[in-house]
Amino acid sequence: MSESLVLCFPEYREPGQRLADAAGIAAANVEIHHFPDGESRVRLPVDLPEEVILCRSLHQPNDKLIELVLAAATARRLGARRLTLVAPYLCYMRQDKAFHPGEAISQRIVGELLAEHFDRLITVDPHLHRVHHLRQAVPVEEAIALTATEPMSRWLAQKMDDPLILGPDEESVQWVAAIARHDGLDYRVARKERLGDRTVRITLPRDGFTGRHVVLVDDVASTGHTLEAAAQALLPHDPASISVLVTHALFLEGAMERLRQAGVGRIWSCDTIPHPTNAIQLAALLATPLTEPRDPPAEP
Repeated sequence: MSESLVLCFPEYREPGQRLADAAGIAAANVEIHHFPDGESRVRLPVDLPEEVILCRSLHQPNDKLIELVLAAATARRLGARRLTLVAPYLCYMRQDKAFHPGEAISQRIVGELLAEHFDRLITVDPHLHRVHHLRQAVPVEEAIALTATEPMSRWLAQKMDDPLILGPDEESVQWVAAIARHDGLDYRVARKERLGDRTVRITLPRDGFTGRHVVLVDDVASTGHTLEAAAQALLPHDPASISVLVTHALFLEGAMERLRQAGVGRIWSCDTIPHPTNAIQLAALLATPLTEPRDPPAEP
């Protein structure tokens, strides 16, 4: 597939290379230099094929978005005709409406920005709420939202004997059920009541946790307060162990230490965001849309 090239950004170089290897596509590096005033110099390989895939996870996104736009515009100038963005973690998805007068609807604004520069987007388990289809948030020609449920299910089935999966809130029910369904695992879903930005109350669904290896699963762990509250609610039920498995590992504001203090023994994540907890590599999943044959463009 020499007509394609994966471009890897510095902080996501190893996962980007794994993606290229899984897809059978050559890879090259994007060079980023940061000037003292905060501006970025972006440099791409000079000889680019017609199809270029830029691979970058968009956690801590503000500088990355500017650099991504610079890279995409430069790739077009250097001859690329079709640009794909592989963003395993997609930023600015939570603000899909103005909750207070004057608020920016950042999902729409950032989505339109990406659509101006890319023809296709591939991401994993985007954190969508009232918008149910990725293309509504990012109006590119082809918007592909993959799910990590099957790799996560396989990991659990290999790692643990008869785990009990627990979703921390009602919003997680379909996602948790999908993880459990792949290997016939047992699951429950808790109920969450939000008392403040960093305070939640978790109500467990019913008994049945005593002596079980319980795995708390979620799509994204930001501050980790919901997972922490769920772990604390489990402790009186005397489970055999409490573990955490998430797709996107942000773990901000001391989340890892708080989870340990709440009784969590093991913490695992997918490699959508580089983190010490990364245990599940998603290169094969992300490569699937890159290797599938596409329909030829319609005649004008």
